[in-house]
Amino acid sequence: MGSALAAATVAAGHPTTVWNRTPGRADALVGAGAREAASVRDAVTASPLVVAVLLDHASVHQTLDPVADALGGRTLVNLVTTTPEESRELAAWAGSHGATYLDGGIMAVPGMIGGPGAEVLYSGSRAAFDGARPVLDTWGESTWFGEDPGLAPLYDLALLAGMYAMFAGFFHGVAMVGTAGVSASDFARRAAPWLVAMTSELAGYADVIDRRDYAGPGQQSLDFSDLTHLVRASEEAGLSADVVAAVQALIDRQVDAGHGADGFARVVESIRDPARTTARIHDRSVTAGGAR
Repeated sequence: MGSALAAATVAAGHPTTVWNRTPGRADALVGAGAREAASVRDAVTASPLVVAVLLDHASVHQTLDPVADALGGRTLVNLVTTTPEESRELAAWAGSHGATYLDGGIMAVPGMIGGPGAEVLYSGSRAAFDGARPVLDTWGESTWFGEDPGLAPLYDLALLAGMYAMFAGFFHGVAMVGTAGVSASDFARRAAPWLVAMTSELAGYADVIDRRDYAGPGQQSLDFSDLTHLVRASEEAGLSADVVAAVQALIDRQVDAGHGADGFARVVESIRDPARTTARIHDRSVTAGGAR
């Protein structure tokens, strides 16, 4: 990803200095017009705009802590995937060393950078965002969410949650039809349009959740949404039911709390307040003598 971002800035004509922990990794970028820094300090002091694209939160500190004194007066853009609290910690750390901070969540794979469909979500200093915009826009659509540096990673991880859960569901489906000799490619051709069609339901679910109107008309009830047959079919086929069982567990919490007639969207409450719904299940099991 770092190479893709640097390549886009070089292609746009921005003077670009690159540094990589592994010697030789920057050769192609140097060939395209970038300058390779001899050290992290050399890289940091080469420009008023410093972009970190590393492995994780800890690696940012491991790389930049030794040269923190050189960050004063510069803008640090962190594009490492971090939690909101980690991003807020980095913002405070950067500020303590005289740097302005901008956090970014990259909603693209490397091959999309600089092309249509790429978007990077930002939060933190608005002044830093505005000042760096000529560079940021070379990577994709730039969207600023606010001064709180934790907002961009919050959106980033929330969007990734939807993506990974969808992929896991697809993989589960692949495993299921695979027991009948169906290839993953054949299943994908049928699954893709189905999943695209189902995304049209998101706005309706969002409206229900925002109003917390889970008993409104036209909703599929939690009792009807029971997935035990899906879990059972998976187990009968010798497959792990972890993916679908996790969804069933969310449903069970609400049903056991007395909300079986409410709509499926109510499972968001199992996610929002797991302690409360677990307590309700425990209370019900005591009242019912432990039977479900």
